[in-house]
Amino acid sequence: MDKLTADDLIYGYINGIFPMADADGTLYWYAPDPRAIIPLDTYKPSKSLRPVLNRNQFEIRINTSFKEVMKCCSAPRSDDDSVWISDEIINAYTELHYMGLAHSVETYIDNRLVGGLYGVSLGSAFFGESMFNRVDNASKVAFHHLVLILRQQQFTLLDTQFINDNVRRYGAIEIPKADYLRQLKMALRQKVRFTESAPLIKTSQTRE
Repeated sequence: MDKLTADDLIYGYINGIFPMADADGTLYWYAPDPRAIIPLDTYKPSKSLRPVLNRNQFEIRINTSFKEVMKCCSAPRSDDDSVWISDEIINAYTELHYMGLAHSVETYIDNRLVGGLYGVSLGSAFFGESMFNRVDNASKVAFHHLVLILRQQQFTLLDTQFINDNVRRYGAIEIPKADYLRQLKMALRQKVRFTESAPLIKTSQTRE
């Protein structure tokens, strides 16, 4: 396969597949069955997160440091953690970001990036890719604001790909691949925009 491009990513997502890199940088495409999604209408912040949200400890920004968020997400969490976000993947998603189809939600303290997440939006579907945090609760707050944005803009599908303990805490469930593809097809038919609403969150829209 030639170098991964933004067009490759678009084609993959609309067909229910996504890339991950092996340790040597080799790209593979995945289509999990079952597929993990997070129902947008049932998500609720945990009891422990609510005081954090009320304290307004973090400043939230949207799309101001997309590539940096990806690089932070690509760092191994532990000595035995495998890295699947290669430089090729970072470059392709950054290209998609400049096309207005890949987005980051970032958390800051004293103007320092301490957490965030990134993903892809097509139609009314958002494909969550990865998140990171350098301070407790930083990624949880970023995810909470992601859901607020998706709800306000009437997104219908939040794809989280694989089930694990991290996404379970946000209410992730597994559905058969066939059901996922039906939901994806319907979501792609609806035109919505990924944009924050000023009354909810303090953000900046400047792109890198």
